[in-house]
Amino acid sequence: MPALRWQTRLDQRDLIILMGDRRFRAPCVILNPRAASGKARRKWPSLHPVFEREIGPVDALVTKAPNHATELARTAIQRGADLVVAIGGDGTLNEVVNGYFADGKPISPEAELAHCPVGTGGDFKRSAQIPELPSAAIGSIANRPARRVDALKVRLTAPDGSPLQRYCINVTSFGMGGEVSVAAKNSFLTPYSGQAAFLWATAITFLRYRAKAVRLAIDGREPIEPVRVSQVAVGNGAYQGGGMCICPLANLESGVLEVTVVKECGMIEFLRSIPLLYAGHVHSHPKCDHFRAKRVAAFADETVRVEVDGEAIGKLPLEAEILPSAIKMAGIAPGG
Repeated sequence: MPALRWQTRLDQRDLIILMGDRRFRAPCVILNPRAASGKARRKWPSLHPVFEREIGPVDALVTKAPNHATELARTAIQRGADLVVAIGGDGTLNEVVNGYFADGKPISPEAELAHCPVGTGGDFKRSAQIPELPSAAIGSIANRPARRVDALKVRLTAPDGSPLQRYCINVTSFGMGGEVSVAAKNSFLTPYSGQAAFLWATAITFLRYRAKAVRLAIDGREPIEPVRVSQVAVGNGAYQGGGMCICPLANLESGVLEVTVVKECGMIEFLRSIPLLYAGHVHSHPKCDHFRAKRVAAFADETVRVEVDGEAIGKLPLEAEILPSAIKMAGIAPGG
């Protein structure tokens, strides 16, 4: 797909007048053509005129490989883009978020990010209250005031044992979460329903998963005694796993992390707890602990997989810290 650029024969004075009426001077979109089994690619012809109408002419950039969106976003911002819209799922948005930063800080703090959700899980759109329909999401980008939201800086361990750093905007988790992310991506249900795929993957993973002993350190304190856990979620946003409200008190603008610890439980108890997860009442479960923190570290003597914004990319040990008001974001609801 070629880049879409605004070409005009208007003289400079008229161009300045028109641009003065537009909220964004240099917007671009980054499209993941493989998101949701090609759904994003198929929807682009109908979404393009909506972008043109609501936001104005945009550069359209297409990803060609994993992590390409990070490179595209970083280059676009360095060249002056004041809006970068991720079209795809949570993984595409995560890559764009990572392109927003360089050397530990935003490349351009006034540049805005946005998400047009066309993906599998759709958890960030729930956390940020982005409209379900992509066309409505584009309208919210154009009309909702931008908000400063928090991000997470996550240091973890790559599969080969080397150190790895990623930025996260929604939820990072370890334990079952990492295993579920892999199973959901490979699920036969993924092209039809992200929520069904994640629920199926959760059930399958639970049948073969064994709780792991994990030591947690909160805000630099000494690690607590090892606890056998099924899942630990560190939330900037509230949702993961295709709609599970794992961190129900999370707020993208709170300046703190919400940490939900789900301890080892049996199959019957797990099945009974699923409605609590979707209803946002997980903290009421007797096997659930809840913390607030600005920094969380986790250690284990065995392999515990980690997912970041729905993508399984590494393992413990891990350290996550909050970056308050790190990203200027368009299209999200107040208090998202």
